[in-house]
Amino acid sequence: MSAGAGAGGVPGPWGQAPAGRPGADPGALERVLREVAPERYDAYERLLHALAEGRVWMLLWHGTPGSPDAQYGNMEISGHGYAPAVTSAEQLTASGWARAHEVISGREIAASLYRTRWGLWLNPHAPGGGVGVPWADLRRIAAGLERLPAGPLKLSEPQVNAHQFFALLERQAGEVRAVRALRRAWVQPAVGEPYLAIGLDLYDSSPPSVESVRALMQRAIAVAPEGLAVSTVAMADEYDPVALWMRANARPFFDREAGRPPTGPYPPVPPPYPGQPVQGRPMHGQPTPGWSYGAQQPAQGWGQQQPWPGYPGR
Repeated sequence: MSAGAGAGGVPGPWGQAPAGRPGADPGALERVLREVAPERYDAYERLLHALAEGRVWMLLWHGTPGSPDAQYGNMEISGHGYAPAVTSAEQLTASGWARAHEVISGREIAASLYRTRWGLWLNPHAPGGGVGVPWADLRRIAAGLERLPAGPLKLSEPQVNAHQFFALLERQAGEVRAVRALRRAWVQPAVGEPYLAIGLDLYDSSPPSVESVRALMQRAIAVAPEGLAVSTVAMADEYDPVALWMRANARPFFDREAGRPPTGPYPPVPPPYPGQPVQGRPMHGQPTPGWSYGAQQPAQGWGQQQPWPGYPGR
């Protein structure tokens, strides 16, 4: 069986694969996968939780687990890369995959893939084309699903009446030497309450600097409107979708270096969420619809596959 002409792969992070978290339900991932559909963000969140607690069967395009030349398969959809996987031994048989595979925990493969901005595509052989999990959501799995907002995110300029809060933050930021600039955004997660995000652009992240900024935020939040949820985002985090949006769309409301020529401290990075819907091509036959949660335009599926650079080993 072939994943398409010109297909390539990536070296995998080999080692003894965990069997999933103790007490995890081995069938949970497949059950919730059947519930995922466009706009069903509640089901998609349950899928992420099941993936975090379970395991997947990664398809090896080349080599065998543990061999120096072992590579996972890959898919390119809307210009974004995905590594295909199946959710059980039964699905592996159903896929007709004739090459080797590796079983690995969902949390571990998520931590490996998102750092090189590769997503995970579950059961691409299945009717409907399977479900894609973008790298931004793999990052949430790796860091803790409750710690990061559920995407896709709706981001905009804040329209909240918080003049006293912003004025105090801007005035006192000038007294905190660690702060280079401050930005802001209104964040509406797919699941959960909206909140105000403050982007922190710091000169350094040493403990004294971090502590001085934490104290600054505490003083400002004390005068924030009642009921306003406020969160902070490190602008130096090249994987945070809110920071990426603020870099591209939000001018600083405090800028210590205003008037100086721009230095471009942050290189451009690709958006965190690929398109929805997309076409997912099974490993043989004609394209069938598949789904990946995001905010860009739909595009054709597997297509011409290219080798990809890989991710750090364990």
